[in-house]
Amino acid sequence: MGSENSLTVSLEEFGLSKYEARAYVTLVSKGTISASELAFYSELPRTKVYPTLLKLEKKKLVILSKSKPIMCTSISPEDAFDEIVQEQINKVNAMNTLVSKLKKVSDESKKSRGAEEKRYFALDANTVLSQLKLMISATKSSIEVIADEWGLILLLECKEQLLSCLRRNVEVRIIIPSSLIGSELIKQLPDGIKIRVSEIIQNCILFDQIELLLLDNENGKGVCFSSSEILGTNQSELFQNIWRHALKIDSLVDLNKAEAQEIYNLTKVINENALGHVLNITFLSKTSDIDMLKFVEKCGINLSTKSLDELIDIIDSSLQLDGHGKASFNKRSNNITIESRLNSGHSLSWAAILASYLQKNGYKPRIAYQNYSHKGEKIHIKVSP
Repeated sequence: MGSENSLTVSLEEFGLSKYEARAYVTLVSKGTISASELAFYSELPRTKVYPTLLKLEKKKLVILSKSKPIMCTSISPEDAFDEIVQEQINKVNAMNTLVSKLKKVSDESKKSRGAEEKRYFALDANTVLSQLKLMISATKSSIEVIADEWGLILLLECKEQLLSCLRRNVEVRIIIPSSLIGSELIKQLPDGIKIRVSEIIQNCILFDQIELLLLDNENGKGVCFSSSEILGTNQSELFQNIWRHALKIDSLVDLNKAEAQEIYNLTKVINENALGHVLNITFLSKTSDIDMLKFVEKCGINLSTKSLDELIDIIDSSLQLDGHGKASFNKRSNNITIESRLNSGHSLSWAAILASYLQKNGYKPRIAYQNYSHKGEKIHIKVSP
């Protein structure tokens, strides 16, 4: 299992998404199997299997049968990746040469700045990109970024330098606004960069917690503060605070923009308002019969039209988004499980949504709550006709 995971991560460097890489590795190891078997062995969400297979077919990595059930077979690795491997080798050689030249330019630039380096220097719009590339190439341990769409586009111009940093185990973290969730820009960033979401309105990049680059998205200009320990420390503390409270987006990477935004909006509604709504209705009406579907619909999110599998996938992605849990459905036992690493009733709102959904579709859900003290909580929902 560990070796397959490492293969999956490696394939992502060839431009495959996590789902595509997982599906291809499974087909290579299992041979010709049906689409449903692929979903089982690769642990892909059922709703993602066919879109993933179609993408792999378009990339000439799998062959799909025309008959039903659909059978899928992987193209042999040597046929699929021969040209790509050679292309990567050429790119690595070119990047190594580029890094050596950039390092030389960076060293000479730092020497020439002298005392100026301890203060700041302004950058016009024409030199911002070249300076950004130099600073990324010279980074030794960490890059902390807060960026809007314009800042992200600028970073993508430095993709080769970012890849070099990642190969040197430099930690790269980026905080983006919610408007960029599901954007193709995110999918173009190199794998290995950690991304979270927060509502922000600035463009700033901190290198090794010392050098700070501030960017103005209106005129393209920038200001660089070099070797400023006080300013760097303050900015790093600000970044760490935003990062701790920001939402993870790993579970949304393979979704389109509309799907990703829907899950993000739902997560915000549940985290900010749902538990208070549940407690308020219970207190005022003295009843546990709470229509959570109606509540989220008033917030602009319609879950009634989803299938049960789709709804569980949405809840699972939402729980992963805030980094506190997951949801799963065991169809053999007809049991839905919601897990949370928090133990403050965090999962109750999600259970209430599922209970409302099941009741509206003619089921009689039975809910069991377990609290594991410091280890979190777990809710089991038995789906009974």
